[in-house]
Amino acid sequence: RLAEGSGRHDHINGRHGYAVEISPFLASTIACASSQYYGIAGCGTLFVLEQREADVSLVKSFNWNDGLFDVTWSENNEHVLVTGGGDGSLQIWDTAHTQGLLQVLKGHTQEVYSVDWSQTRGENLVVSGSWDHTAKVWDPERCQLVSSLQGHEGVIYSTIWSPHIPACFASASGDGTLRVWDVKAGSCRLAVPAHKTEILSCDWCKYDQNILVTGAVDCSLRVWDLRNVRHPVAQMMGHSYAIRRVKFCPFYKTVLASCSYDFTVRFWDYSKNQPLLETLEHHSEFVCGLDFNLHIPNQVISPKHSAVIGFSGDIPIRQSRLM
Repeated sequence: RLAEGSGRHDHINGRHGYAVEISPFLASTIACASSQYYGIAGCGTLFVLEQREADVSLVKSFNWNDGLFDVTWSENNEHVLVTGGGDGSLQIWDTAHTQGLLQVLKGHTQEVYSVDWSQTRGENLVVSGSWDHTAKVWDPERCQLVSSLQGHEGVIYSTIWSPHIPACFASASGDGTLRVWDVKAGSCRLAVPAHKTEILSCDWCKYDQNILVTGAVDCSLRVWDLRNVRHPVAQMMGHSYAIRRVKFCPFYKTVLASCSYDFTVRFWDYSKNQPLLETLEHHSEFVCGLDFNLHIPNQVISPKHSAVIGFSGDIPIRQSRLM
């Protein structure tokens, strides 16, 4: 919830939160990508927020002329972010500047639904996924398109860099496949028929370069080992509507979180016979995004569709249950 006295409630409550990401540099700084009218029409706003105890206060906001559907922080500049827009462009922002907008990257022909900044050393790349069925890799410093990758037969909802393997990212699509891409070769290394429905999100395990998770419209999460993709390592059921986003925990190898159109955030340990650890029902509308705090173990935030930010606080799980 937003702290009282922020003075910007009307402006904020006119937006619907699509994605949230905590700064890799500052534990209390949060970015949220949002849209008017559920992204169907209207403008978008990038919010920069500050977490103070149990409240979240607005620091800055930057408007765009179309909806914003995802956001990612730079890995080498604490002030720089990239968002993906409904007009098919990526926007590079510098929060240290009053105007904010640094550059616009154009290349996609439809909505950009996913953006991610590479975390591996020696790389400074952004990957984007679009409704135009393509994934594109960009050099944000030179503001140039590096590569355009085709292969999906449906909307790309999620593109995530491997935290282990240079020039490698995964994508999840409405065509039901999870794909792993080699940017240097410019090709798909692996295509996994992961679900029989649209896949809305995927993420890499932070401790094992071969493990990924997918979340889909069929309400299931599936964990995959890239060395053998005939069957998932684990399947987790519990959500009652489509899973909008999945994230692996940065502190525990087999723990992950998911959020859904069923208004809940759920925490799982796929190594357990009963993998569901906890269900949070703090939201009153669709939950479209979530992020783990890299600086504070067991802290997660998620944006609400009815406002911009919903702060779920610490995961209500004792650490002994996570081990």
